[in-house]
Amino acid sequence: MDVNIAPLRAWDDFFPGSDRFSRPDFRDISKWNNRVVSNLLYYQTNYLVVAAMMISVVGFLSPFNMILGGVVVVLVFTGFVWAAHNKDVLRRLKKQYPTAFVMVVMLASYFLISLFGGLMVFVFGITFPLLLMFIHASLRLRNLKNKLENKMEGIGLKRTPMGIVLDALEQQEENIGKLTDYINKVKE
Repeated sequence: MDVNIAPLRAWDDFFPGSDRFSRPDFRDISKWNNRVVSNLLYYQTNYLVVAAMMISVVGFLSPFNMILGGVVVVLVFTGFVWAAHNKDVLRRLKKQYPTAFVMVVMLASYFLISLFGGLMVFVFGITFPLLLMFIHASLRLRNLKNKLENKMEGIGLKRTPMGIVLDALEQQEENIGKLTDYINKVKE
């Protein structure tokens, strides 16, 4: 699998004035989901840089707990994705309610990390960066370049780390999913 790192977007594009942000339509969950997925794919390297800075600060203050927290979250996420891949009930739950699926992963991780006493590291080093990513991806309006890049990712012209994670969660923009299904049928 050929994985490419998405380019770092200009910071004035990533976080400009309030004219580029808008409250999502909470009544149209599908449209909101498309906005989040699109922004996660487009700004993934920017999100990685922001998360790395936060993780570095927390890791500097408590390195053992940060490593332990990261390992626990990765193992729990991998376990849940594997279980959802092998059980149809969990697979449907993951596809229909991706936020609930991620929340269950985070709650299971929270419980396991609390057993080891690294609770504050979990909150500030793992949960807070994820929350900031979700808030930004929910509020940031998409532009034409953003949509074009995501279509290229969706039809398999480019594979990125965030695309792989979103594939594991079975989340993609609706139009991209339809286009990918059509391309796969044509190939057969």
